[in-house]
Amino acid sequence: MQEIILDLFISPDEWLKIYRGTARVVRARSVDGRHVQFPANILARYLTRDGIRGRFCIRFDDHGRFASVEQFKAG
Repeated sequence: MQEIILDLFISPDEWLKIYRGTARVVRARSVDGRHVQFPANILARYLTRDGIRGRFCIRFDDHGRFASVEQFKAG
């Protein structure tokens, strides 16, 4: 299992593009500098009025397929 840590901010306007289907993936850089691309819908449960904001850990299986995502709690 592989994991990548990301600091994300997706504004409500950007999320609307995902919701409407004009964007389907998120491209980001991890805190250790790696580039990653993943399906945007894995973040849907973290959507707030302010969009999506925070530090996330995304886990992939050994074949690079999505396994899980969790948001780190502030504090």
